[in-house]
Amino acid sequence: MHTPFLALDDAITTRNVESMATHARDRGLDLRPHAKTHKMIELGNRQIDSGAIGLTVATIGEAEVFSAAGVDDLFIAYPLWLTPETASLLRQISDRARLRVGVGSIDGAQQLARLATDTPLSAMIELDSGHHRSGIDPHEAGTVADVLADGGIEVIGVFTFPGHSYAPGSPSSAAADEASTLAAGSEALRSAGCEPIVRSGGSTPSAAFTDADVTTEIRPGVYVFNDAQQVELGTCGLADVALTAYSTVVQRDGNRAIADSGSKILGADRPSWTTGFGRVIEDPDARIVALSEHHATIEFSSTAPPPGTIIHTVPNHVCTAVNLVDRVAITTDGEITGWWDVAARGRF
Repeated sequence: MHTPFLALDDAITTRNVESMATHARDRGLDLRPHAKTHKMIELGNRQIDSGAIGLTVATIGEAEVFSAAGVDDLFIAYPLWLTPETASLLRQISDRARLRVGVGSIDGAQQLARLATDTPLSAMIELDSGHHRSGIDPHEAGTVADVLADGGIEVIGVFTFPGHSYAPGSPSSAAADEASTLAAGSEALRSAGCEPIVRSGGSTPSAAFTDADVTTEIRPGVYVFNDAQQVELGTCGLADVALTAYSTVVQRDGNRAIADSGSKILGADRPSWTTGFGRVIEDPDARIVALSEHHATIEFSSTAPPPGTIIHTVPNHVCTAVNLVDRVAITTDGEITGWWDVAARGRF
C-alpha cells in the first residue's frame, strides 16, 4: 500500500470508546459522542453498542447519513438557520430518528418556529460558557425558550461547548465555566416555565472534570482517536492515539527528514500553544516543524530514519484530518484488516 494514508488501530480505538463509556456511566452521565470527529457508520454503531444514548452531529448532512444508516437518536448541536429546503430535510430525518436541534439566538428561534412547526423535533438552547463562538448569555435562555414555545417547538434543555478547554491548564477551569453556565441557563428556563431536562456539555479535554451535579450529558468527540493536541494537553499519551497517517520518509539530513504526510493528509491546524504540526509515534520527542501540501518536515531526537522507512505521524487535530480522506484503513497488530468509508465526509 502506498503512502500516505490514514489508519486506525482497532484495539486502541475500542479501548478509547469503552473508556469514555465507562467514565460517563460511572458519573451517571448520558454519553452522546460527537460523530463529526470520525464520520464513520461503523464507529457510531460501536459507540452506541458501548452505551452511548445517541450521536451528536454538526450538520444536517451528517444527520442524513447517520439516520439513513439506522442511528435513531441524533442531536444537531449547531445554531441552525433554516431555509425551506433545510426544513424539508429535517422533516425527512425526523421520520427515521428522534431529532434535537440547536438554537442560538432569538432570530434563529423565530426561523425554526416558522419553518419547522410540522416537524417532530425538540430544541436545545445554546449557551456561551466562555469559548465566545456561538451561543447566548445563559440569563437570556428564557427569552429564547418563550419564542420557541410560542411557535409550538418543544424546548428540552440547554447545551454548551467549553471550547476554551483546548489550551494548556484550562480543561478544569473550562469545565467549571460549563457547569456555572448550564446552571444559570437552567434557572432562566425554569423562570420561563420550562424544565431543562437535558443539560449538555463536554469536550474531550474537559470530560474528566464534568460536574455531574449540573450536567446530564456529555458530547466529546476527539477521544475516539485522540491526536497530538490531546497529547500536548495531557488528556492522553501517545499510546492512546488510535489514528495516524502512515508516511514514508523520502529524504533525510542528520536529525531532520522529509516525510510524505503533508497538510493534505494531516490537516494544517496548529494552535499557538502547540510545539509543532504533529507528532511521530516512533519518536515521542520528535516534532513536525513545518508542513506544506505534500511535505512534512520532521526534527527527530537523534538521527532521522533513512529514506523508505514507514513512520506513523499524528495529526494535531484529528477531525480535520479524517475529513480529508474517503476511507480509513483498519489495523490489527499493525496489519491492515479492512477499510471503513468516511461516510459523512463533506456532508455540510
